[in-house]
Amino acid sequence: MVGVADVFRALDDETRRLILDELAASDGQTLFEICTLLTMRHGLSSTRQAISQHLAVLESAGLVVTERRGRSKFHFFNSEPLAAITQRWPVAEKGSST
Repeated sequence: MVGVADVFRALDDETRRLILDELAASDGQTLFEICTLLTMRHGLSSTRQAISQHLAVLESAGLVVTERRGRSKFHFFNSEPLAAITQRWPVAEKGSST
């Protein structure tokens, strides 16, 4: 079971947040596609191995799920762990005296 602390640890890194941003914008990307987008859009020059390790952290936190199709591995953003956090600590409306 993935804990809230695992999700926060995964989100604690800027590169991992950028990866999630890219997957949220365009789901189902391969490692090569993610690396290309991070380089082109964000000027990030990490190795494929480093990005792969970041993806493993995100996957272990439940924020990324993968699917193999032939020789390719596709990565998908999973928002459920974030939804669990918002259910645990609901945001009070502004002006509310809760």
